Amino acid sequence: MRNRWIVAGLAVCACLHAETKVVLLGTGTPNADPDRSGPCTAVVVNGTSYLVDFGPGVVRRAAAAAKKGVKGLEAKNLKVAFVTHLHSDHTAGYSDLILTPGVLERDAPLEVYGPRGLKQMTGHLLAAYKEDLRIRFTGGEPAKPRGYIVNAHEIRPGVVYKDANVTVEAFAVKHGAWEQAFGYKFKTADRTIVISGDAAPGSGIEQQCNGCDVLVHEVYSQAGFAKREPEWQRYHARYHTSTKELATIATAARPGLLVLTHLLIWSSNVDEMLGEVRAGYGGKFVVGSDLDVY
Repeated sequence: MRNRWIVAGLAVCACLHAETKVVLLGTGTPNADPDRSGPCTAVVVNGTSYLVDFGPGVVRRAAAAAKKGVKGLEAKNLKVAFVTHLHSDHTAGYSDLILTPGVLERDAPLEVYGPRGLKQMTGHLLAAYKEDLRIRFTGGEPAKPRGYIVNAHEIRPGVVYKDANVTVEAFAVKHGAWEQAFGYKFKTADRTIVISGDAAPGSGIEQQCNGCDVLVHEVYSQAGFAKREPEWQRYHARYHTSTKELATIATAARPGLLVLTHLLIWSSNVDEMLGEVRAGYGGKFVVGSDLDVY
């Protein structure tokens, strides 16, 4: 698959044939941007998918990626997911992730890993759809009940998941008033991938990446931020990372490729955001779009 990234201000194309792929299923925010679905990044290894976050539209975005050739993202294959924190824009697709693959013949439980409160959220969602599940199981529809089981795992920093394809390590990040918020590091046979989650500076991303192959990091536009109301400026500075701050983080982290996601652009634009990062960072980077593959 062909991808574009920025190297010292120049657009460069490259073909990637690695067994491990990073797929951006949603690069958006709470803003209702029709071009950017809710936050979700997939790591696909040897045809097996692992999701980080499940914002609005997650299953349909995964189906779109599968249609483009990433077969590990077919709905029935969505079996393992990690959530960075429980903000609604990162979790509003949870019921979709539970139910839609079940309808589409997922025949294994959904394993979900995340912070405290995940079990309670899971239980409430299953209770909310109790009648839906009753009718699907007893109303004559062919059904595979195992595909609707959800095993919610509340985690702490450290290795939280391991199989033949990948080792996944969670690490704590700073995200405003949230007591628990995580980033995730994926180690596979051919790549190391770090996904920041929603994170303010001081979250230790530099040490987690430390020359990793791909760093997927949230960001907001410095120019757009400057035009925001003071109360919103206080909020975003506490919860998120600016383009200028990210350039400093990436310089220390030294990723092979920096991918910008969860894009808060506001009154600015993508070109201005590129320039803001380029002013402080000389490595390879790209402003991500939904369905990009790296």
